[in-house]
Amino acid sequence: MPELPEVETTTMGLKRTIVGLTIKDVWTDINTRDKRQLGAVANPKYFKSFRKEVKNKKVLSVERRAKNILIHLSGDKTILIHMKMTGHLLYGRYELKKKKWLPAGRVGPLHDPFNRFIHVVFVFLNGKHLVLSDMRKFGKITLLDTDVTHNSKHLKNIGPEPLDLKFTFEKFTKCLSASGARKIKTVLMDQGVVAGIGNIYSDEILWHASIHPERKVSKLKEKELKLILKATKKLLAKGINFGGDSMSDYRNIHGLPGKFQLHHQAYRRTGERCRKKNCKGKIVRKMIGGRSSHFCSMHQK
Repeated sequence: MPELPEVETTTMGLKRTIVGLTIKDVWTDINTRDKRQLGAVANPKYFKSFRKEVKNKKVLSVERRAKNILIHLSGDKTILIHMKMTGHLLYGRYELKKKKWLPAGRVGPLHDPFNRFIHVVFVFLNGKHLVLSDMRKFGKITLLDTDVTHNSKHLKNIGPEPLDLKFTFEKFTKCLSASGARKIKTVLMDQGVVAGIGNIYSDEILWHASIHPERKVSKLKEKELKLILKATKKLLAKGINFGGDSMSDYRNIHGLPGKFQLHHQAYRRTGERCRKKNCKGKIVRKMIGGRSSHFCSMHQK
């Protein structure tokens, strides 16, 4: 699932490409009766009203909140997009051929096999398209009134942004105060505690901080918590600088993979020797809270 750096990379790309454009039309081939998608584009009845509402609207701005992308439109409307497990947004010229949307031209990053699962298409007046490639079709797209977006059910219970300058050590410890009995790996991934961190970056954060993922929050010393916060800010910023992590199917809006996966120290390095200086441990994998966790068998304590 795209985490904060991947969603931020996408958001920055959208700011450079779609702001100022007008939506001409919207298309989707998703047709589900899943009750969890009643208020989303995946539901045919909802899509009808969504399409009517966004047509002829102009993109005013784009922002990120946790793992959500917010596209603010004229008319006080905001499109909220959560890419979920396998979704990513792509921008370029597409053509509809035999009920399938394909990138124009014969070569280029948009032709990457990971970019072929096109299920939602926004058509702009300039002749270009914003599409959602989503192999498993779990992505969520819905429409909100702009003035209440951040207080909607989609965002109101999300924790603070870890890269915000106001996210100090004092605020970090306050966020953790109700999670003393929980394991630090699980807490870092809890969107109600801190926004945007998932499986990849929690593994990397704890490796750099030398903290075992099963340590209880209440047992962590102040020095250790400071190391976790420092690693959190450093690695999320690094993830953005490298254009996100493409260990799986994430691609930026131009169809290109990120490079953070080339710098993993723990995630999916099971059985490999730990890269920490003077450490003789190996990376092990263990299920924690229903999610796989990768950590060093020696220096993470």
